[in-house]
Amino acid sequence: MPSLWTPTDWPQRLAELQAPTGEVKEAPLRRDVRSLGVLLGEVLREQAGDPLYDAVEALRRTAIARREAEARQDTEASQAGAPDASAHLQHALTLVHSYSKDLTVAYQLARAFSFYFELINLAETNHRKRRRISHQLSEGLSATGAVQRGDLRGTLRRLRQAGITADQAHALLRRICVSPVFTAHPTEVARRSVMFKRRRISDLLEQLDRIPVPEPHLESLERDLTAEITALWQTDDVRSARPTVRDEIRMALDYYESSLFDTLPVLYSEVASALHAEYPPEKETKIVTNSNSKESPNSPASISDLPQLISFGSWIGGDRDGNPFVTPQATRDALAMAYSLLQSHYRRRLQNIFEQLGSSTQQVPVSSSVSKLLETYLAQLRTAGQTALEERFHFEYLRLLVACIMMRLGATPQSAVPLPPNPALTPYTRAADLLSDLTVLRTSLLENSGQRLAQLLIDPLLIEVRTYGLHLQTLDIRQHARVHSAAIAEISAWKHCDPNHPLSLPAALSEQSAEVLDTFRTIAELKQTYSPESIRQYVISGATSAEDVLHVIWLARLGGVNVEANETDPGLQPVPLFESIEDLQNAPAIMRELWTSEAYQPLLKSWNHHQEVMLGYSDSNKDGGMITSTWEIWRAHRALHQVARECNINLRLFHGRGGTVGRGGGPTHRAIFAQPVDSFTGELRITEQGEVLNWKYSDVILAERNLELMIAASLDALARPDATLQLKATEKVTNSETPRIPHLTGEILPAWESTLDQLSATSYAFYRKHIIDNPDTFTYFEQATPVAELEHARLGSRPAKRSAKKSMADLRAIPWVFGWMQSRQLVPAYFGVGHALNLFIQQNPDGLAQLQTMARSFPLFLDIIRNVEMALAKADFGIARLYASLVEDPALRDRVFNTLEAEFNLTHRMILEITGQKSLLQTNPVLERSIRLRNPYVDPMSLIQVELIRRKRSAIEKSEPISTELDRAISATINGISAGLRNTG
Repeated sequence: MPSLWTPTDWPQRLAELQAPTGEVKEAPLRRDVRSLGVLLGEVLREQAGDPLYDAVEALRRTAIARREAEARQDTEASQAGAPDASAHLQHALTLVHSYSKDLTVAYQLARAFSFYFELINLAETNHRKRRRISHQLSEGLSATGAVQRGDLRGTLRRLRQAGITADQAHALLRRICVSPVFTAHPTEVARRSVMFKRRRISDLLEQLDRIPVPEPHLESLERDLTAEITALWQTDDVRSARPTVRDEIRMALDYYESSLFDTLPVLYSEVASALHAEYPPEKETKIVTNSNSKESPNSPASISDLPQLISFGSWIGGDRDGNPFVTPQATRDALAMAYSLLQSHYRRRLQNIFEQLGSSTQQVPVSSSVSKLLETYLAQLRTAGQTALEERFHFEYLRLLVACIMMRLGATPQSAVPLPPNPALTPYTRAADLLSDLTVLRTSLLENSGQRLAQLLIDPLLIEVRTYGLHLQTLDIRQHARVHSAAIAEISAWKHCDPNHPLSLPAALSEQSAEVLDTFRTIAELKQTYSPESIRQYVISGATSAEDVLHVIWLARLGGVNVEANETDPGLQPVPLFESIEDLQNAPAIMRELWTSEAYQPLLKSWNHHQEVMLGYSDSNKDGGMITSTWEIWRAHRALHQVARECNINLRLFHGRGGTVGRGGGPTHRAIFAQPVDSFTGELRITEQGEVLNWKYSDVILAERNLELMIAASLDALARPDATLQLKATEKVTNSETPRIPHLTGEILPAWESTLDQLSATSYAFYRKHIIDNPDTFTYFEQATPVAELEHARLGSRPAKRSAKKSMADLRAIPWVFGWMQSRQLVPAYFGVGHALNLFIQQNPDGLAQLQTMARSFPLFLDIIRNVEMALAKADFGIARLYASLVEDPALRDRVFNTLEAEFNLTHRMILEITGQKSLLQTNPVLERSIRLRNPYVDPMSLIQVELIRRKRSAIEKSEPISTELDRAISATINGISAGLRNTG
């Protein structure tokens, strides 16, 4: 029987892969989804039997019928409960109630739908890779062809069209450095073993895309794919135990091995090619940092000549704010595991160089620098009586030098002679020394007709060492300001508390204060043990004053940390994190006070007047709603840069964006470009939450695209070529009285700023009144969402609350968004938006036209509108009503639910009016199709979840024991809904 992937003819298959637009380009995705569904059906029948398969099909068909019935009715959300659709929903509820009597069946049903999403997510990810390759092919066919917005080449083209020369473009690139910072909250819902199986399925899907593939091979790939799906079904997808911090560290480090190590050379090659394409060397003077480079005038710049554009960071193992499991030992583990992984990677790279670089001095000379460096190393080996290596590779000086570099990294080449366990060469303690040795090697190749060898073997490693150093990624330490204040208050109660003098600490510090001091002692220890660059930022959560920063400095010195930078150690810089709306508004004044204080000046001088400040999206969104959070962060961003300029500070902002829209997430490249004009230095740090790591970094093609988008967006935000191009176009307009409306340049008109001030004030008041300051809402939230089940889902090591208190203030942003997302209500992503937009239109005669113009032309407002639109498309108030039925007090339930639904419907209407669309996501058909395809499969899991939660609460009310099977089944629905909506919290 032919494979499900057997084409009618191979030219048609090639046409699908090359199609730039239209239905043809989506054909491969439809085939993958359809074929994977068939294979999953086979596996379900084989593994669980026909009854489960039939139950899955019955629920699936009923959910689709409900959706189709709704589509035939008015598209307004208020019509979701019309009789036809309601009847289908009631039928689905009857089925779920019947199936869920057996918890094993309920669990398997949830798993079956969840597995569908596992496979559809992999199919969509593979299609993203497919389209990326297609785009690169079409771009390569025409040097002047269209390029996608977000591509680096497209950005460079607009720079060139705006009159920016090659020298200026290179100067701009030298200012760019994007730093993704991996965090574990919320962590990836899947277990590590599941992630490995995902990658194997993804590899098989990619192989099925090759053209041509013989029929026997296609059949073999399909059999392997079925086997992998079977293995996935037989693997526990729900954790039996909460992941440890060490587990989270390991999961994040996996992305280096699976993609990032191989991505970096590809990324820099793409940058070099883009520069070459838009600024050909024969037309512009190319900046070359190495005077010995002998490149062809028509070749792209060597990647080693490019500036460092990317660095990586992590919070995992360092973020102890509210997480008692992040101990000093966890921090040690984080650095040790990263160091070990990087050392192994460097050794593999050098082993490859050692095997390929067999240049002999009998064939080609080496530089005097190589001879001098090698003689230094050989002298040390001779002194130690280790001469075997020199004797074996007598004429192969470059290979011998590579062997010495490997020895300094704690290993010897596999094909070399065995050496004593403790070689005489001292280990590298500074990345600069490793870079120096590799540069000597590269220069010798360039001077002796080895340019291609240098580009092939040495340049990629040089880029990696510049990026990773000897530490792979910086590890940020984070703790809450109030914890520092408590520790200082406790210590200050004792005499001799000046950290510059001997101090006798009390014998019985509280556990919290003792942990604070132990943390700083551990930092001092680790900066001595590993590269001092491995820890250089200390993030202060809940910062409300300049004193919060000074507290960290006091405690760090007390713990033996060198806060000031010196020639070998960048020091430890306190990074205040401003999170609440009030703190964001106060941030500029706080930083001015700090930067102008006499006590802080020596530190600023040691850090070369660089300062990092972090802006928190998650808590500000929870605190003030979508519009106010976004607007206050934007205003704080602009004001902080203004103060920094006045105080002669080079400011780098660290954006704590959540992966989920409700936590301030959304497309990263769009958010970067939406930053205030003239308030961006080119350097950017940004959190990458656990749930989006797999989406962005699971594959080389995806990782390269994601990093390219961030680099291109940063270059765009720094240079603003569109503003220049639009100004030139405006100058040609004869009617000088026509006002210029900036179109997607990032510029903000006074009228737009006034509009956002008004929208923010209105939205904030409405959000606070109905959400934060209304105790009914918190009660409703706890009962109408599965937030209480977060602990049993075992998503991450961090507790859901900062303490045992039961209050809105104590609840973290993660479970806040989690509960609303799982219950399909998505309140944090839209509440207050519709009210503010509607009131603005009512109060201003040209209000709608103003908002429509801003949605077309102002990136920040466009970002808000598109993020809210996506959230509305994922919400479902027909199903949300079922979750609301879990609320014990009917009057309270109706009050809150009616308020939420009314605001949802109003926001839905406002978004359509402003965008001019007839339906949500009309102008984003790819996302619209993805959500439409997923919803009928998410719906059954929501119904199962409500049924099981109701059963659990009934058992609790009757004081009956809760079975592990019930908790496991509920956790399976959580995993499935997360996979289906592609959001955890």
